[in-house]
Amino acid sequence: MINEKYLKSEKISEIKLIYRGNEPFPNICFDDFFDEIYLKKVLKEFPDLSKLDNKIYYNNPNEIKLATKGAKQFGNYTLQLVNYLNSEPFLLYLQQITGIEETLIPDPYFEGGGFHEIKRDGLLKIHVDFHKHRKMKLHRRLNLLIYLNEDWREEYGGHFELWEKDMSKCVKKILPIFNRVAIFSTTGNSWHGHPTPLNCPNNKSRKSLALYYYTNGRPFNEISEKDKNRITTTFNARKGEDSIRMIFYNKILSLLHYILPSKIIEILKSYRNK
Repeated sequence: MINEKYLKSEKISEIKLIYRGNEPFPNICFDDFFDEIYLKKVLKEFPDLSKLDNKIYYNNPNEIKLATKGAKQFGNYTLQLVNYLNSEPFLLYLQQITGIEETLIPDPYFEGGGFHEIKRDGLLKIHVDFHKHRKMKLHRRLNLLIYLNEDWREEYGGHFELWEKDMSKCVKKILPIFNRVAIFSTTGNSWHGHPTPLNCPNNKSRKSLALYYYTNGRPFNEISEKDKNRITTTFNARKGEDSIRMIFYNKILSLLHYILPSKIIEILKSYRNK
């Protein structure tokens, strides 16, 4: 399924150095990572998420997006793909290129992962991901994002942005074109997102497939002690760019995090969760 050039030993050594040296936190972007014919079959299985009964729909100041729940909406080609990406050979490949020493563990529940879709005017503000899996109680270490957008133009926007650890500036922008893959380490300050409203035509949408990887434990310096067990996403405002409404909303969420169970906070964040 993977482009052979990325599997050669000399290429892996090169990728390893690039990944660990990239700013603002370890990351890498691949073009034509998968066999194109196969990935087009996966794209054909991508449903219109707005028409699904069993979906997650967020509509709040931080995020306007749709996502699948679990693996029930995956077709045969998608299932084959995610099963491979969660298999031992690929997990070992990820450990090689990222340098994560602890054993990587896939997520069969696709907690927060799976198909993601953002339609015109949708967005996902800058955030760091939840640090602990709700069911497996494992530490989230790695994100893999597969973009599925054919004929995607620069003017449509939807760039995946990686921000400085102190949120002072955007360091990298990645256009979500078809067969482009982004991989990055998740820590307490791996700020990222798609913060600008999407400007694509109404008949298009920003499609991706997300997989997350975990370990049993993590280096103590990656997450603050108070946040190490956090199972909700943390959003942050861009200075001078995001609304007072969003800043106020996030302050309220932060306070509620210490009062209410995380599951209730997730329900409050979601406009509807079907």
